[in-house]
Amino acid sequence: MKAIRIGDKYQVYGDSLQAYDSIPPYTYNVRFDEMTGFYLKARSKLTVNEKIYGVHPEKAEKVLKSFSMFERNLGVILSGEKGIGKSLFARLLAGKAQDAGYPVLVIDQFIPGISNYIQSIDQEAVFLFDEFDKTFGGVRPGDNETDPQASLLSMFDGTADGKKLFIITCNSLHKLNDYLVNRPGRFHYHFRFGYPDIKAVQEYLVDKLDAEYHSEIPKVVLFSQKVALNYDCLRAIAFELNLGLPFEQAIQDLNIINMGSERYDVVLEYRNGMALVAFNVSLNLFATEHPKYLWLEDEEERSVACVEFDPRMIKYDESRQISLVPGEKIKLSYNDHLEDPTIVQKFKDMIPDYLSITRVGEQQLHYWTGTSDNKQLGRNRRVFQSRHNEVPF
Repeated sequence: MKAIRIGDKYQVYGDSLQAYDSIPPYTYNVRFDEMTGFYLKARSKLTVNEKIYGVHPEKAEKVLKSFSMFERNLGVILSGEKGIGKSLFARLLAGKAQDAGYPVLVIDQFIPGISNYIQSIDQEAVFLFDEFDKTFGGVRPGDNETDPQASLLSMFDGTADGKKLFIITCNSLHKLNDYLVNRPGRFHYHFRFGYPDIKAVQEYLVDKLDAEYHSEIPKVVLFSQKVALNYDCLRAIAFELNLGLPFEQAIQDLNIINMGSERYDVVLEYRNGMALVAFNVSLNLFATEHPKYLWLEDEEERSVACVEFDPRMIKYDESRQISLVPGEKIKLSYNDHLEDPTIVQKFKDMIPDYLSITRVGEQQLHYWTGTSDNKQLGRNRRVFQSRHNEVPF
């Protein structure tokens, strides 16, 4: 038997009772009982049992190093679409935090009063809010109740004793409180997770596919340049290909469907290095019954030529790492109505090399500083940077 005193009250427990001066460095779910209030329920450690693609380990180490140096709370936002690595990174970071001696508290549901409970924990700890925009952004406060997200703002600020590492994952930034985004005083880091690029798609498929099916990889890479594929999609595709199905057949039965037009950057490269462009245009490259027509502009935003191409002629060029239509497979109609006819004549005298077609990702959230993973497209965008939504300094 164990007797516990709280103030002037004594409670009797069985011999299994254990008392700690601080929360042991394990992983817990935060739960609530109407009779006894908040409590922690032990759960299995958050681990990652698969290969991690990208720079996740380095960023996780960076967060923990920063937390050890901070004299106040440190916040990390992990945002992006579903299936592209947020939860994997959160598990990785939480696992490393536990290894470093921090207890990890997972908060996966909104409970009124949870802010006060968290603030009552006066030791260094990690708090993981999974799908924060759903669990805290999708709750409507009752009469005379504070908005769930707003009720946490002062807690996120926190200073001094018992500093905390707050990690929140979210799919939709629009559902986050305005006082969370662009507030590095509350959330120092914001890691935005995008869809796998060409290199990541290739690496993933090389790892997951049996060697005899590696010949299907270029088909998937080309497809990923037309459609945004997350790791859930790639996992499903790899499974089907390992059954011996060609990609063209495998994709027909998967829950990956054509939802209409995507947006693309289209660049006509001439052999002398000149280019005409059409940025952020809407195209349905799977509607192949008719050719596609696009007006292309020069650096002065003059409509110089109309290009016609058949989407079925698009191929993936491994040397350039882009999807393109060879110059000999396109048709050009030049605009003879420009005020200065020499401009059009200049392009008429050039030889088209290829037409590159690159799917446009979501708007770049962090400020661009002049570097790009896609060197070819990066060069073209620097030439026409006034038309693009990235902001170079």
